[in-house]
Amino acid sequence: VQLQASGGGLVQAGDSLRLSCAASGRTFSIISITGWGWFRQAPGKERQFVAGINWSGGSTYYADSVKGRFTISRDNAKYTVYLQMSSLKPEDTAVYYCAASNEKPYMRTRVLQAYGYWGQGTQVTVSS
Repeated sequence: VQLQASGGGLVQAGDSLRLSCAASGRTFSIISITGWGWFRQAPGKERQFVAGINWSGGSTYYADSVKGRFTISRDNAKYTVYLQMSSLKPEDTAVYYCAASNEKPYMRTRVLQAYGYWGQGTQVTVSS
């Protein structure tokens, strides 16, 4: 499974941005995905969980730092997941990575090791 992330850019504090991540590859591999996640990594810091979504039921999970500002959603027909980011802050600046998990059930939503597929990352820069 290949994941292609897009939508990053340079914005000002308070602006909004939407990231997309599309899956491609063998169908039997794609349909094995049970959950999606977005992570981010700022310079000199570890990669951190941002948001996750259950592929079938649509349950969502968020880091406390983005709760109420970010929304993760999915389009099952397009095998695509989105991260709508609002009220962006300079501390949101990071490379954002999408990831997919085929663990059953999808429970370790905040754990990097639960995700076997990763996108290439897209830079989000928020200026003050």
